[in-house]
Amino acid sequence: MRKSVCGFPPASPLELMGITMAPLQPSDRSQKGDYPWWLVALLVIAVALATVIATNDIFSQVFNVVLKGIGVTVFVTLMGFALATVLGLGVALMVLSEHVALRQTARFYTEVIRGVPILVLLFYIAFVGAPALVVVANFAAAPFISAGWMEPVVVRDISLMWRAIIALMIGYSAFIAEVFRAGIQSVDKGQVEAAKALGLSRYQRFRLVVFPQAIRIILPPLGNDFVAMVKDSSLVSVLGVADITQMGKIYASGSFRFFETYSIVAYVYLILTIGLSLALRALERRLRRAEAPR
Repeated sequence: MRKSVCGFPPASPLELMGITMAPLQPSDRSQKGDYPWWLVALLVIAVALATVIATNDIFSQVFNVVLKGIGVTVFVTLMGFALATVLGLGVALMVLSEHVALRQTARFYTEVIRGVPILVLLFYIAFVGAPALVVVANFAAAPFISAGWMEPVVVRDISLMWRAIIALMIGYSAFIAEVFRAGIQSVDKGQVEAAKALGLSRYQRFRLVVFPQAIRIILPPLGNDFVAMVKDSSLVSVLGVADITQMGKIYASGSFRFFETYSIVAYVYLILTIGLSLALRALERRLRRAEAPR
């Protein structure tokens, strides 16, 4: 260890030779090849496919058919993710609860649901859960049904689309619960104790102190789950829900134009997922700039 002379820090050998080096900045693009060429390549491919769709009658016809399912895909994704977020937040709060029964119940739920594939969960909810729910509903409403005030519920009253939404909600709520739990636990306990010392209630501490800080950590992985649900929403086609994949499957089975059909299906999904991913990256950069000291 070299000692300082006259209170000044020791000079490095390069400084003694008169050579100074500027500190590396994270923002400096030291590797010249780090330019997003992958995005440029994707844009070129997207423009080329758009040109083919505009000029080729077959591709144009396939695109128009597949496009009819985009509304269902967006609705299933938005509704399923919104419900999964609410349920996931509730499960995360149960995991962090002071009551052992709530913690163990939430842990049991997350471990079981995370261990079941989404496709299996879709089939289970559609063909086991929905009939069971109908039986429970009719049993609970038996006095009203016997009095003639309401008709008994039948399984076909629950549409396949809503069965798929419920399955996606349950499947993703377990993963989102872990995201919320990790984000909430990342908040410094000292701030929570300070809020408690100020006399804030448990709800006020969560709403005013914990959640505003945790949401900055929660948003990026939550956005990744949203993008993943856009892709997993294609699984609802196995139930006959008329989403993008199902519309493509119907057209391909009738026309036997599998290359054209599934190229368009992949093209539409790529536009949705990559567009969302770029928007999430921009949001992350804004959050980092907001957190940076000024």
